[in-house]
Amino acid sequence: MLSLLALEDGLRAIPPDAGVATGYLPGHRVECLAGTGGAVLAGTFDDGLWRAADLEAGDGATDPSFERVAPETLPGRVTALATAPSDPDVVYLGAEPSEVYRSDDAGETWRECAPLTDLPSAAEWSFPPRPDTHHVRTLAVHPEDPERLYVGIEAGAFVRSADGGASWTERPPGSRYDNHALATHPDAPDRVYAAAGDGYAQSADAGASWDHPTAGLEHGYVWGLAVDPGDPDRVYVSAAHGAYAAHRVASADAHVYRRDGEGNWRRFDGETLGAGVPVGEGVCRAVLAAPAPDELLVCTNRGLFRSTDAGASFEQVAGGEWGVPRALVCL
Repeated sequence: MLSLLALEDGLRAIPPDAGVATGYLPGHRVECLAGTGGAVLAGTFDDGLWRAADLEAGDGATDPSFERVAPETLPGRVTALATAPSDPDVVYLGAEPSEVYRSDDAGETWRECAPLTDLPSAAEWSFPPRPDTHHVRTLAVHPEDPERLYVGIEAGAFVRSADGGASWTERPPGSRYDNHALATHPDAPDRVYAAAGDGYAQSADAGASWDHPTAGLEHGYVWGLAVDPGDPDRVYVSAAHGAYAAHRVASADAHVYRRDGEGNWRRFDGETLGAGVPVGEGVCRAVLAAPAPDELLVCTNRGLFRSTDAGASFEQVAGGEWGVPRALVCL
């Protein structure tokens, strides 16, 4: 398994048996990542989409040749990527201002989906640090149907499509407005999980309606999200009291939680959960990945940490010299 980190100054690849990160795309602010089965896609903030076709899973020695993809088609600010679990050739891309594109050949060529900004609520969308714009922060695809797509707009709406982006339905009852991360699970294919600035939410009917299981979640600004691949009822999130505590190192105070089944959220306290992984004061919001049952990766400004016991204890995989990560995927 190869861990890929999206950072403000490039991409880092960390093999499972070494704490040395190999750097790619230096100088690029990498916002999002996706694997398509042999190829890696990296979306950047100001220089579009990049693709490497020879970065093999688990091979930290390969020096892939990243190439800019479809600069005449895709916008410069790529903010979200998602591969369809049932068809890895189908990839969706989100951008700023809010747009969605689709590829049916593992990211080599792209076409634009129906305009998101035609939706009635689009006039209300706004990203506070840049108030005259907004973007697609997160994408997720139904585990069994590549035509069913979920879109999180930062900030303004949850949007879904049943026809591969040919048409959209926005703001179903109970959905969050400031979605940061969306996820699905193959063992509960109609379930959708959402980590948002206005709290956690979960849908049991493919995003048509939403519940808000937040008992025990003491921090309402939720950012990172991962679901155990062996158990759709085990969910991890990272959270803080607000945006400054989540994102700014000078005021950082972020935490990680786990929820099992219908139980309450449990915060990593360094004793019963989360031993060995820094949380709290000085720690920015974590990006999370759950590549295997009982396995959890937590990456913050303090480094990359790995648990093999569902978050009970962690070991540090690599140092945090890269700063605050923006995305984490495993190949």
